[in-house]
Amino acid sequence: MSDTVVPIKRGPDAGLPSLSPILSLTATSMNAVNAIILDRMQSEIPLIPALAGHLIAGGGKRMRPMLTLAGAEVVGYQGTRHHKLAAAVEFIHTATLLHDDVVDGSETRRGKETANIVFGNPATVLVGDFLFSRAFELMVEDGSLKVLKILSGASAIIAQGEVDQLTAQRRIETSEERYLNIIGAKTAALFAAASRIAAVVAERPEAEEKALDDYGRNLGVAFQLVDDAIDYDSGTSEMGKDRGDDFREGKMTLPVILAYARGDGEERRFWQDAIAGFANEDADLAQAVELIRRHDCVTATRDRARHYAERACDALSVFPDSAARRAMVDAARFAVSRGY
Repeated sequence: MSDTVVPIKRGPDAGLPSLSPILSLTATSMNAVNAIILDRMQSEIPLIPALAGHLIAGGGKRMRPMLTLAGAEVVGYQGTRHHKLAAAVEFIHTATLLHDDVVDGSETRRGKETANIVFGNPATVLVGDFLFSRAFELMVEDGSLKVLKILSGASAIIAQGEVDQLTAQRRIETSEERYLNIIGAKTAALFAAASRIAAVVAERPEAEEKALDDYGRNLGVAFQLVDDAIDYDSGTSEMGKDRGDDFREGKMTLPVILAYARGDGEERRFWQDAIAGFANEDADLAQAVELIRRHDCVTATRDRARHYAERACDALSVFPDSAARRAMVDAARFAVSRGY
């Protein structure tokens, strides 16, 4: 393979980015992954599959396991080991969502009640633990210490990121740098690991592992930036959670960090009260959205996301042109153009 790296550019007639190519690319393998997920979420304790299925069957883009499957395509892997590992990735992600909803006190996700509302907090936490355990069983069955190191390391980083976000909550002084560190840990780490393990199972060179890691990491940052922008720029029907959840929870996401930095004295006082939890009614959310709109903070957040998405695309330049590479590029560009 050539060592020459040529940035991937989008032609003027390339059309709108779409998830369709990567969905088509991974469809057959995703069926196998879904079968593993369905099988491994079973238990003789009926509450476990009922609660796990409430979230797993509730939709979602399956973006993280899809990256493992697409990565395997781009490196030309012909085996099936990545199916179990993609399922492990989805279990890790699902476990973190269950735990997050308990921590945040969330009431809806993907348009329906969260598991913690339906089944209660204790059961939700414990089933999240069960799914983490299932993920590690799948990793051990694969037998690769390197894969185990990558995914277990990512799991630890995700937990650290969630704790860091918790300690930054309701702190108006949170910097953009700290925010990026938080989303790099709580979101991008699993994107990176999910992508990288495809090259590991294919026994590809370190440079290809790093390329997939860079792709996933930058895509993960872009993905989270857009999620945080959408919270102030979209209706509930387009989102996986209620509009304004971040605002009411006092999370310092980039739109808020930028609005606070760009605001005058009166606006800053509003943000101080809002983030501290003293102004979180619907009227306060409407004012927050207006201030963010006034200072173009959603646009600025999406612009940053676009930057990271292009870095993700450029990371794939070490691979020869193929349908798989083009699908992964399109997925990265779709991630920043989406409204949900």
